[in-house]
Amino acid sequence: MANFKVDKQAKYTQKHEWVRMEEGLAVVGVSDAGQDMLSDVVYVELPEVGRTVSVGTEVAVVESVKAAETVYAPISGTVVEVNESLVDTPELVNQRPYSAWFFKLQPTNTLESELTALMDPAAYDAFVDANAH
Repeated sequence: MANFKVDKQAKYTQKHEWVRMEEGLAVVGVSDAGQDMLSDVVYVELPEVGRTVSVGTEVAVVESVKAAETVYAPISGTVVEVNESLVDTPELVNQRPYSAWFFKLQPTNTLESELTALMDPAAYDAFVDANAH
Protein backbone atom coordinates (compact mmCIF):
# COMPACT_ATOMS: atom_id res chain seq x y z
CA MET A 1 0.00 0.00 0.00
CA ALA A 2 1.43 3.34 -1.03
CA ASN A 3 1.40 6.18 1.43
CA PHE A 4 0.48 9.39 -0.36
CA LYS A 5 0.03 12.78 1.23
CA VAL A 6 -3.36 14.44 1.18
CA ASP A 7 -4.13 18.08 1.85
CA LYS A 8 -6.67 18.09 4.70
CA GLN A 9 -8.10 21.39 3.41
CA ALA A 10 -8.77 20.06 -0.09
CA LYS A 11 -11.48 18.07 -1.85
CA TYR A 12 -10.61 15.52 -4.53
CA THR A 13 -11.82 14.03 -7.81
CA GLN A 14 -11.43 10.46 -9.06
CA LYS A 15 -9.06 11.85 -11.72
CA HIS A 16 -6.71 13.05 -8.92
CA GLU A 17 -7.36 16.78 -9.10
CA TRP A 18 -7.58 18.64 -5.81
CA VAL A 19 -9.44 21.86 -5.09
CA ARG A 20 -8.95 24.06 -2.06
CA MET A 21 -10.88 27.23 -1.29
CA GLU A 22 -8.65 30.24 -0.55
CA GLU A 23 -10.09 33.73 -0.11
CA GLY A 24 -13.19 32.88 -2.15
CA LEU A 25 -11.23 31.33 -5.03
CA ALA A 26 -10.98 27.64 -5.93
CA VAL A 27 -7.30 26.68 -6.22
CA VAL A 28 -6.80 23.55 -8.37
CA GLY A 29 -3.89 21.15 -8.76
CA VAL A 30 -2.91 17.49 -9.10
CA SER A 31 -2.70 15.32 -5.97
CA ASP A 32 0.36 13.56 -4.61
CA ALA A 33 -1.01 10.21 -5.84
CA GLY A 34 -1.74 11.77 -9.24
CA GLN A 35 1.75 13.16 -9.69
CA ASP A 36 3.21 9.82 -8.60
CA MET A 37 1.24 8.02 -11.33
CA LEU A 38 2.45 10.54 -13.89
CA SER A 39 6.09 10.11 -12.89
CA ASP A 40 8.48 12.92 -13.87
CA VAL A 41 6.47 15.94 -15.08
CA VAL A 42 8.20 17.69 -17.98
CA TYR A 43 5.56 20.10 -19.32
CA VAL A 44 2.41 21.86 -18.17
CA GLU A 45 -0.08 23.57 -20.46
CA LEU A 46 -2.20 26.08 -18.56
CA PRO A 47 -5.61 27.51 -19.49
CA GLU A 48 -6.23 31.08 -20.58
CA VAL A 49 -7.27 33.56 -17.91
CA GLY A 50 -10.90 34.52 -18.45
CA ARG A 51 -11.96 31.10 -19.69
CA THR A 52 -15.21 29.82 -18.19
CA VAL A 53 -15.33 26.11 -17.36
CA SER A 54 -17.83 23.69 -15.88
CA VAL A 55 -17.31 20.51 -13.88
CA GLY A 56 -15.46 17.92 -15.92
CA THR A 57 -14.20 20.35 -18.58
CA GLU A 58 -10.66 19.77 -19.84
CA VAL A 59 -8.76 22.77 -18.52
CA ALA A 60 -5.03 22.02 -18.55
CA VAL A 61 -2.57 19.37 -19.69
CA VAL A 62 0.30 17.88 -17.75
CA GLU A 63 2.93 15.84 -19.57
CA SER A 64 5.40 13.47 -18.01
CA VAL A 65 8.05 11.13 -19.30
CA LYS A 66 5.30 8.46 -19.27
CA ALA A 67 2.21 10.17 -20.69
CA ALA A 68 0.16 13.31 -21.20
CA GLU A 69 -2.86 13.67 -18.93
CA THR A 70 -5.70 16.14 -18.91
CA VAL A 71 -6.47 18.20 -15.84
CA TYR A 72 -10.24 18.59 -15.46
CA ALA A 73 -12.20 21.29 -13.68
CA PRO A 74 -13.38 19.89 -10.32
CA ILE A 75 -15.89 22.74 -10.03
CA SER A 76 -17.44 25.33 -12.35
CA GLY A 77 -16.05 28.82 -12.62
CA THR A 78 -13.92 31.32 -14.49
CA VAL A 79 -10.13 31.03 -14.63
CA VAL A 80 -8.78 34.13 -12.86
CA GLU A 81 -5.13 33.16 -12.45
CA VAL A 82 -2.65 30.53 -13.68
CA ASN A 83 0.57 29.40 -12.06
CA GLU A 84 3.12 30.61 -14.59
CA SER A 85 6.00 29.14 -12.55
CA LEU A 86 4.91 25.67 -13.73
CA VAL A 87 5.75 26.60 -17.33
CA ASP A 88 9.45 27.00 -16.48
CA THR A 89 9.63 24.50 -13.62
CA PRO A 90 7.01 21.77 -14.24
CA GLU A 91 8.85 19.46 -11.83
CA LEU A 92 7.27 21.45 -8.97
CA VAL A 93 4.18 19.28 -9.58
CA ASN A 94 6.25 16.28 -8.45
CA GLN A 95 8.12 18.06 -5.67
CA ARG A 96 5.26 19.95 -3.99
CA PRO A 97 1.90 18.82 -5.41
CA TYR A 98 -0.21 20.85 -2.97
CA SER A 99 1.61 24.14 -3.48
CA ALA A 100 2.17 23.66 -7.24
CA TRP A 101 -1.38 24.67 -8.16
CA PHE A 102 -2.33 24.91 -11.84
CA PHE A 103 -5.08 27.54 -11.88
CA LYS A 104 -7.51 29.46 -9.72
CA LEU A 105 -11.21 29.71 -10.45
CA GLN A 106 -13.79 32.27 -9.44
CA PRO A 107 -16.52 29.73 -8.63
CA THR A 108 -20.06 29.94 -9.94
CA ASN A 109 -23.07 29.95 -7.65
CA THR A 110 -23.19 26.13 -7.77
CA LEU A 111 -20.03 25.91 -5.63
CA GLU A 112 -21.54 24.31 -2.52
CA SER A 113 -23.26 21.45 -4.35
CA GLU A 114 -20.18 20.85 -6.51
CA LEU A 115 -17.85 20.72 -3.50
CA THR A 116 -20.23 18.33 -1.74
CA ALA A 117 -19.97 15.95 -4.71
CA LEU A 118 -16.16 15.71 -4.33
CA MET A 119 -14.27 13.37 -2.01
CA ASP A 120 -12.98 14.60 1.32
CA PRO A 121 -9.38 13.64 2.25
CA ALA A 122 -10.39 10.41 4.03
CA ALA A 123 -12.59 9.25 1.14
CA TYR A 124 -9.87 10.13 -1.38
CA ASP A 125 -7.25 8.25 0.65
CA ALA A 126 -9.51 5.16 0.64
CA PHE A 127 -10.14 5.60 -3.10
CA VAL A 128 -6.38 5.73 -3.83
CA ASP A 129 -5.74 2.65 -1.66
CA ALA A 130 -8.57 0.73 -3.34
CA ASN A 131 -7.25 1.57 -6.79
CA ALA A 132 -3.54 1.05 -6.16
CA HIS A 133 -2.07 -1.64 -8.38
